[in-house]
Amino acid sequence: MANIEMNGINVIDESERKGRPRDLFWPWFAGNIGVLGLSYGAFLLDFGISFWQATIAGLLGIVLSFLLVGFIAVAGKRGSAPTMILSRAAFGVSNKIPAILSWILCVGWETVIAALAVEATATVFGRLGWGDGVIVKVVALLVVVALIVAGGVMGFDVLMRIQGVITIVTGVLTIGFIILTLHNIDWATVAHIKGGTLEETIGGLILLMTGFGLGWVNVGADYSRYLPRQASSRSVVGWTAFGSSAGPIVLLIFGLLLAGSSSALSGAVSANPIGALAALLPTWFLVPFVVVAVLGLVGAADMDIYSSGLALLSAGLKVPRYFASSIDGTIMILGTIYIVFFSSTNFLGPFEGFLVTVGVPIAAWCGVMLADIALRRRPYVDQDLYNTAGRYGRVNLVSTALVVLGTVLGWGTVVNTSASWLSWQGYLLGPLGLGGKSGVWASGNLGVVLALALAFVGWLIFGRPTVRTQETLEIPGVASDAG
Repeated sequence: MANIEMNGINVIDESERKGRPRDLFWPWFAGNIGVLGLSYGAFLLDFGISFWQATIAGLLGIVLSFLLVGFIAVAGKRGSAPTMILSRAAFGVSNKIPAILSWILCVGWETVIAALAVEATATVFGRLGWGDGVIVKVVALLVVVALIVAGGVMGFDVLMRIQGVITIVTGVLTIGFIILTLHNIDWATVAHIKGGTLEETIGGLILLMTGFGLGWVNVGADYSRYLPRQASSRSVVGWTAFGSSAGPIVLLIFGLLLAGSSSALSGAVSANPIGALAALLPTWFLVPFVVVAVLGLVGAADMDIYSSGLALLSAGLKVPRYFASSIDGTIMILGTIYIVFFSSTNFLGPFEGFLVTVGVPIAAWCGVMLADIALRRRPYVDQDLYNTAGRYGRVNLVSTALVVLGTVLGWGTVVNTSASWLSWQGYLLGPLGLGGKSGVWASGNLGVVLALALAFVGWLIFGRPTVRTQETLEIPGVASDAG
């Protein structure tokens, strides 16, 4: 028990704040180095755009979206509390809906990631001739779950050490993968891919933003809350964005080169990334490949399960943090067992469609949160983050209305073709002149960015008086910190 983190959703005590902004590189790199990043090359080219258009859209999508995560991380440094606690300053101390949505998103993705890690192991072991049946999947499940749950339950210090190891191992092995598959690139074929329209390029850019940084904004402050409050905000943003973006940028560009060199490979990567990529490798590198594939996925799931526990506590569950992570781990295990052993082959598509659906209100929440961080000139008042009678109140109707409006707009401009029960979405694509549900914008997740933008601008305008009123009272003994 001595090594288990005992802090939960409380403000971290001054004596426990430690580290430097550059320490944020390790968890964020490990959380985003998964080889599945290679598959986004095939996804982008499916928009009908050229290699150079896809490269520009991909780089902008990755960097811009992870900069948003960095800005959210600044709130963690300022307030030394989890993301969903600091969100109470804008939404009120109740803040249950954003916290529950964040929890659903984290648990959903950690379940999908765990299932993919198990399937990746079985795929590679099958090619090695070691079998890919039930026994292999059960053993893989036990190993993957142990690695994920250990990080979430043990807490911040253990998680940071695990992510440091994952960063080094996956970084080295990813370089090995690139070297061994470099001969599959046909530069002439890639260079002659026909270009697409501006709308198709923007659609690809939004897809990348949705697939990368916007999937992490709801946990951005969870990993900066231990930093001293006097740490540089610019460094917090920079190291978070750099750590998050470095791996995906390399993987995306190489994925574009691979997918652009062969239409058959592009289709195979879109359908089964791990299997298609494993087929490119010599047999002797398959074991290192499964290591890099699994560890890359585990790095992301470790962060998800840690943050899902904090989100569950922020929603009102009164248990120790490690117990909340254990609850989430149990749900993840049950979900993974169902996906791997009992679901139909089309389960992941509809489920990921559901996660995109949850991502729309999360993007709207992010817009309000980013504007709130930009508006504040004084520190958060620690005690009032937990007191409904304090300056932040119980519920802020304006910020809540912005999220509702952003969600309505967002759901009206996203389409989930793989989930029939979500076919009602996209109802605004036609009326807004965006081509309807079969147009170029249908697969671009446009609604996620629209929801974010509307909420951001709305809170900048209508939230300013609220923030100024909250900051009217002086905080004894604490200097102003806008930096």
